[in-house]
Amino acid sequence: MAQTDEKMSLIVADALDYKGNPADRTKTGGWIPAALILGIEMCERLSTMGIAVNLVTYLTGTMHLPSSTSANVVTDFMGTSFLLCLLGGFLADSFLGRFRTVAIFPIIQALGTAMLAISTKLPQLRPPPCDPSKNIPCQTATQFQMGILYLALYLIALGTGGLKSSVSGFGSDQFDETDDKEKAQMTAFFSRFFFFISLGTLMAVTVLVWLQDEVGRSWAYGICSVSMGIAIIIFFCGTKRYRYKESMGSPIVHIFQVISAAVKKSRMKLPYDVNFLYEDTPEGQRVPHTQQFGCLDKAAIVAEGDFENMHGGSSAPIANPWKVCSVTKIEEVKMMARLLPVWATTIIFWTTYAQMITFSVEQASTMERSIGSFQIPAGSLTVFFVAAILLSLAIYDRVIVPIWNKWKGKPGFSSLQRIAIGLVMSTLGMAAAAMAEKKRLSVAKAVGRDTETLPISVYFLIPQFFLVGSGEAFIYTGQLDFFITQSPKSMKTMSTGLFLTTLSLGFFLSSFLVSVIKSVTANRNSEGWLADHINYGKLHYFYWLLTLLSLINFVVFMICAIWFKPPKKNGTNFMKVSNANDGSFDGDASKC
Repeated sequence: MAQTDEKMSLIVADALDYKGNPADRTKTGGWIPAALILGIEMCERLSTMGIAVNLVTYLTGTMHLPSSTSANVVTDFMGTSFLLCLLGGFLADSFLGRFRTVAIFPIIQALGTAMLAISTKLPQLRPPPCDPSKNIPCQTATQFQMGILYLALYLIALGTGGLKSSVSGFGSDQFDETDDKEKAQMTAFFSRFFFFISLGTLMAVTVLVWLQDEVGRSWAYGICSVSMGIAIIIFFCGTKRYRYKESMGSPIVHIFQVISAAVKKSRMKLPYDVNFLYEDTPEGQRVPHTQQFGCLDKAAIVAEGDFENMHGGSSAPIANPWKVCSVTKIEEVKMMARLLPVWATTIIFWTTYAQMITFSVEQASTMERSIGSFQIPAGSLTVFFVAAILLSLAIYDRVIVPIWNKWKGKPGFSSLQRIAIGLVMSTLGMAAAAMAEKKRLSVAKAVGRDTETLPISVYFLIPQFFLVGSGEAFIYTGQLDFFITQSPKSMKTMSTGLFLTTLSLGFFLSSFLVSVIKSVTANRNSEGWLADHINYGKLHYFYWLLTLLSLINFVVFMICAIWFKPPKKNGTNFMKVSNANDGSFDGDASKC
C-alpha cells in the first residue's frame, strides 16, 4: 500500500508523457525542458525585433518609400504578428495542442526569415541605388519587389503569432501547480521568460542591427534563420522530457455557445431562484452567480429540446451546448467581459510604443550619432529602450517592492496600478518626444533641411526612449498579471491572446492615425505633418496629438479601473453575488 501511495505521488495528475501515459514527476517537466522552450522564444524575439527596429531605414533608404508609408509597413507587420496570436491560440486549443503549435510555427518563421535574407541580397528584388547629387533619381520599389518583401514579412508574422500564442503556456505546463516547490518554480519561470524576451531584444537592437548596417542585412537575417533552426532542433531534443496537457477545447467556441444560447432564449423570463438555472459543473469547480450582464443568464434556462440522446437508446441525455449552458460557463464569459474596458484602455500605450521603432528611428538617422570613429546605427538607439525596461524591473524588484511591502504590507503594486504607471510614463514620453523633435526641426531649418547629418546629438532622443521603455516594464507585467489572474482557469490561453491583441491593435491604430494625419494635413503647398522626408514635416505636432490622446485615455482608464471589482479572497466572486440563503436574483437580471 505504501509503495502504491509513493508511486501515485510521483504522478502529475493533469499531464501526460510523450507516450500518452500519466507523466512521472521524476522523468518529465522541470527546468531542463523549460529551458529548451525559453531558448526558442529568445530566438523568436531576436528575429522579430531585429527586423522591426531597423526595417524602417531599409524601406526609406533602399526601397525608397516615403517616411509615413515606411512607418505603416512596420506597424502593420508588428500588428499582424500579435493579431495572429489569436489564430495560433485557437489552433492550439482546438486541433494541434501546444507542443505541435510551438514545433510548427517556428519553422514557418525560419522560412520567412530566410526569404527575407534572399530578398535583401538579390539586386533584382530591390530598386537601383540613387544619388540626387549626381542626378540619379530615386526609384520606388516595384509591386513585385514589395510583394516578395511582404510575403517574407508575413510568413515571419504568422510564425511569430503561432509561437507566441503557446510558448509561455507550454513552458508553464512543465510545472505542477499543485506542488508547492514546482509552483514556486513556475513563478520563477515567468520572470525568466520576460528576461529572455528582453535579452533577445537587447541582442537584436545591438548586435543584429550593427550586422545589418555594417556587414549586410542578408547576413543578419540569415543568422536569424539559422539560429531559429538550431533552436527548433534543440526543442525537439526535449520531446521525451516534456509534459503534455490535453486541450479543453477552444474558449472562443465556449463564448459563442453562451451568446448563441442567450440570444435564442432572449424572450424567455428568468426564474426567480437562481437554483433553477442549469448547472453541471462539479461543486468544487463552480463559479458563484453574479448579477452583472444578466442577459447572458438566459443561456442557463432549461427548455424543451435542450437535451439530446446521443445514441438514441437508454443512455442519459446530453445537454446541447449551443442551446443551454451551465451557470459556471456563463460566469466565465462574464469574467472575460469584465476585462474588456481595461483591455481597451491599454491599446493606446502600444500606439506610442510603435513610434519608438518607426519615427524615432527615422529621427535618429538624421542626427549626429558618432562616438569617436564609431557610428551608432540608428536602430540601435532602441538599446536605451531595452535598458530602461531592465533598469525599471530591477529597481521595482529590489527597491520598490520591499518598501511597498513594509509600508503597505503588500508585495508590490497591483496589476492595475502598474498599468496606470505605464500609461503615465508613456504620456510623458510622447511629450518629451515632441519637444525633442521641435528642437531637431529648428536645427534642420537653420542648416538646411537637405543636410544628411544634422549638427544635433542623437542623445536628445534618450528621454523619450527611456520614459516609454520604463512604461513598458510596468504595463507589460501589469497587463500579463491582470489578464492571467483575473480570467477563469479554462480561458487563460485566450486571456493571454487577448492581452497580446492590445499590442496588435496599438500598432494598427498607429497606422490608421498616420494615414489620417497624412491625408488631412497635406495640401498642394505643404506635405503636412508627416512629409515624405522627415525634415520637411511637423512630426512634433503628431507627437503632441498622441500626448493628448494618451492623457484622455488615462482618465478613461482610471474610470474603468475604479469600475472593475477584483475577486474576493475565495478567487471566484468578481461582482456582487446573489444571496446565497435564498438563491434569488437581485434587481433586474434580464438586462446586460
